[in-house]
Amino acid sequence: MTIIAWCVIAFIAYRLYNRQSDKPEIWKVLVVMLVGLFSFSFNTEISGTVMKISILPLGVWVLYAYFRKKNDEWQTYRTFAWFGFAANFIFLIFSLLAVPIFQVMYPGNEPSTYLSNIDDASIIPIHPGVKHQEMDKENSLATILDFSEETIHSTDWYYGANVGVAPTKIPEKFPYQLIGAIPKWGSGLTSVVYIEEDGKGLLISTPKEQRYFRLKDSLIEGGN
Repeated sequence: MTIIAWCVIAFIAYRLYNRQSDKPEIWKVLVVMLVGLFSFSFNTEISGTVMKISILPLGVWVLYAYFRKKNDEWQTYRTFAWFGFAANFIFLIFSLLAVPIFQVMYPGNEPSTYLSNIDDASIIPIHPGVKHQEMDKENSLATILDFSEETIHSTDWYYGANVGVAPTKIPEKFPYQLIGAIPKWGSGLTSVVYIEEDGKGLLISTPKEQRYFRLKDSLIEGGN
């Protein structure tokens, strides 16, 4: 969406340039617009995405101070300076549009978003009390498509472990990790995938959230 935003900005700048009776130098126009982009802003989070909202046109003020003794030049470049500031809002609009589009293309409530390609994936034990398991690669793709999302009961899981028991004896909720899986192309998602002992539970942890899925069949070979 950022590329599209830049294309829209370039198109509008081109139209503004053509409307000028006296055409200014293009490189100066570009510099003025880039300086005009600078602003005092604050960040806010919308649907898990950080958005920058510009408030004060710092770049425009800098340009005005530079051109204050060159009134004719300021009249020439003023439009581009303010358009540079306005470009911040074009970026904001496209960022807002990107949120629902991203959610449709990469739904967070589906394991396949995080595990689009598992051809080279494997299961490794991360707890000393479990044995090594092989992944059921023949049915793994179909397995992750048949699921239900369930609530994470982190408190119950934590207190479900026996306090005071030797580490090798504690029944770990997710004793395996899935490595080598690739998320959907273009999503940019990074995640850590933990697997329950029966191979049917997936805890997917991203920098922003955690999701828990239960699969109808097991990802572990012979675990059905």
